[in-house]
Amino acid sequence: MSRILIIEDEVSIAELEKDYLELSGFEVEIEYSGDVGLTRVLNEEFDLVILDLMLPGMDGFEICKNIRAEKNIPIIMVSAKKEDIDKIRGLGLGADDYITKPFSPSEMVARVKAHLARYERLIGSGIKENEIIEIRGLKIDKTARRVFLHDEEKVLTTKEFDLLTFLAENPNHVFTKEELFREIWDMESIGDIATVTVHIKKIREKIEINTSKPQYIETIWGVGYRFKV
Repeated sequence: MSRILIIEDEVSIAELEKDYLELSGFEVEIEYSGDVGLTRVLNEEFDLVILDLMLPGMDGFEICKNIRAEKNIPIIMVSAKKEDIDKIRGLGLGADDYITKPFSPSEMVARVKAHLARYERLIGSGIKENEIIEIRGLKIDKTARRVFLHDEEKVLTTKEFDLLTFLAENPNHVFTKEELFREIWDMESIGDIATVTVHIKKIREKIEINTSKPQYIETIWGVGYRFKV
């Protein structure tokens, strides 16, 4: 159930808005003071704010500005002022809508539903953060397929990247050259395990400060390689 906060100093209007919204299935709370309303929005979880422009303590413009600096929830500004300059200012500060008093309560409910639906779509389609592995200054961005060592990008070939990522995702596990060839090249080595050795050498040249004393990919003599953590 969506939770809505009404910040409105006129009791009769606030109660009317609350009644209509609750009949539509919303959970609604009211604050009659601007500064108290702002504190609640910033410290509690609301899905939408209906904000009066003229309020005691702090006006709607200032409240809108402060909310938008912290949260992206929909804000519907309500005012008896009909001047375009106030509407432009409110929308410019981040309000999603501006309703002029007097207004139809059913129109207000319709706008609330529309803004909540739009907000939920935006949240649902939010871009996921890149999947990143970070170990002692080495950053492997799996999503972008990029590698950085102490913020300096290192260019790896496709197989070099795949091999490094596989080892980093399985730290402290010793893999034979045959296992690595089968995993990365997706085929049996058929005596071609030298390919793995060459790729490990090239990766080390790019990410190790001292290739004779590697801090990331360690050789386990007579067995294979492991990624140290």
